[in-house]
Amino acid sequence: MQVHKISTILRSRSALAAAVTAALAGSILTAPPVAAAAPEGPGQGSCKIADDPSWSGWSNHQQVGERLAQIERTSGGRVDVDVVGHTQQGRELWTARVGTGDKVLLVTSAIHGNERTGTEALLAILKRLGSSGDAQTRKILSEITFVAMPMVNPDGGELNRRMNVRSWDETLAEFPQLAGAPRAWYHRLSGDGINLPGYDLNRDFNPDLNYVPRAADLPGRDTDAGFFLSPESRAIRDVYVGLRAEKGAVDAYIDLHHMGPCDRLTGGEQDGKLISVSLDYPPLGVQDGAKYKAAWPALDQDKSRRYALTVANGMLAQYGSQSKLAAVGRYFHPDAREYAGQGRSAFALNGTGTVLFEVRGQQDDLGQKQHGMLVKSVQTGVESLISGLADGTVDRVDGDDFFDLPDYGWDTAND
Repeated sequence: MQVHKISTILRSRSALAAAVTAALAGSILTAPPVAAAAPEGPGQGSCKIADDPSWSGWSNHQQVGERLAQIERTSGGRVDVDVVGHTQQGRELWTARVGTGDKVLLVTSAIHGNERTGTEALLAILKRLGSSGDAQTRKILSEITFVAMPMVNPDGGELNRRMNVRSWDETLAEFPQLAGAPRAWYHRLSGDGINLPGYDLNRDFNPDLNYVPRAADLPGRDTDAGFFLSPESRAIRDVYVGLRAEKGAVDAYIDLHHMGPCDRLTGGEQDGKLISVSLDYPPLGVQDGAKYKAAWPALDQDKSRRYALTVANGMLAQYGSQSKLAAVGRYFHPDAREYAGQGRSAFALNGTGTVLFEVRGQQDDLGQKQHGMLVKSVQTGVESLISGLADGTVDRVDGDDFFDLPDYGWDTAND
């Protein structure tokens, strides 16, 4: 995997342009105090979809690069930012790494290009970990190696769409052995009203981290593993493989996403109120992925549920059970749901505890108040897992308690 320093890349681009949380009691990171939540209505608690979608307040690819460079510079060497790949259109894919501990947490955001709350949250976390000098932060950095990939689908992000941008002909140019095979099932000729081809990157992963695309495997099915056909998914895979080779294991992986804007919690202390963040463990079919156990014995679904529960507990402890910032529940997960081609599934099959975040509303649906509230919720959730890994909380919770979290109306028959 070829790695380049971000400072060199940004200087070059500038010339060409001509011009964790303190969620748990006694946690290691201490978050700033949060103001009481406003009553539900337009803005903070509304699920109104914007009539005129706006990108204002969201960092684009260039701005993310500039902020990462600033964080690296002001951290005095604590945060290390590298370019670990490029998209089909040549945009950089970055990692930002902080901490020296043996426990590794990898986080990706914006694998769907129009889902960027996580990008803003990761930048805030990196800034805090890179600049805070208190004993709690120093302790966490000695326990944890935190690696963030804050924008892993910038080509899609620049178009405000879910897919990346990559044609089947471009795929064949890289993998000529696929000539004559049908297109992968998750490749589309257009998406989100934009007449450009691309992939749903969150289906392009394979638990065989050495997998090379084969014509006989195409087009595949939605329940099966993907084929690593895009540079973005391969860059994430390469970062994961590199960390595992260096540290022995990647303990935890978080993938940050968005969901629909108007789902309401069913059960719990905020029954009927708008959900803020839903959490999930890997969707690997019936009986906790029983069919995968022989080939992938490291799979531990209970570990992923413990990690997700640690996130939820941290958010509730930080904000209180009635706060909109802690309106957290379980993501849609009937027993038969199966997506082996998602990154969180592929990495879980390799022994990593993985957690999905789904934030309510797409980026262009959110007004500024909702934007700020949901970024803060995601930041606190990620920091809760950082803290839980560092102090061992993740190993002292009961994974079955994850099922006590409220859902949003999809599982009421089983509650």
